[in-house]
Amino acid sequence: MGRKSLVPLRQREIIKAFYKVAQKEGLENASIAKVAAVLEVNPSLVMHYFKSRHDLLHGLIEFIMERYRLIYPENGSDPEKRIRSIISSLFSRKWGKLFDDGVFYSGYAMVFRDEKIKEHYKALHDQLRDLLAGALKEARDKKVLRVEDVNKSADLIFIFVEGAYYYLSMVKDKSEYQTRLAHYEKSVLQYLGLN
Repeated sequence: MGRKSLVPLRQREIIKAFYKVAQKEGLENASIAKVAAVLEVNPSLVMHYFKSRHDLLHGLIEFIMERYRLIYPENGSDPEKRIRSIISSLFSRKWGKLFDDGVFYSGYAMVFRDEKIKEHYKALHDQLRDLLAGALKEARDKKVLRVEDVNKSADLIFIFVEGAYYYLSMVKDKSEYQTRLAHYEKSVLQYLGLN
């Protein structure tokens, strides 16, 4: 019986430290040296697991996806409740608290300069849409929804979500923020025929 590899565990620990540094100082200021300082290790140990800051960024994007998957309740629950729960979560502070918006959008800004980061972010967004499309398909197959094209519907819902959060990140008034968020959620539920 072989020993379990510590590599995934160590990499996750390093990525979490990278995320903390990015939250505190901004992604553009997060460095391997600062991550090593947070972990109280030599920078060479960080570089043993991630050859470059670029590799750390890719690990961070995977971490984002892992966090965002938490929005999706398990299959097997009531399909209508599941869809309502997903939509409610997408339009709630819960969604925004899964991952720091400042870190997310700083990483996103890199898609305009780095093809690999662009591919990674696109894959992340495609996975989120696929997860939603799967839940929509299950609800449609059980006659809860009358959505013809689940992929197109998932795409439109995420366009709505992403546009909403982009705009709402600039809204300071909490009451206005909540009113708009509730309106956006209601609009998506109406689109799905779940008034």
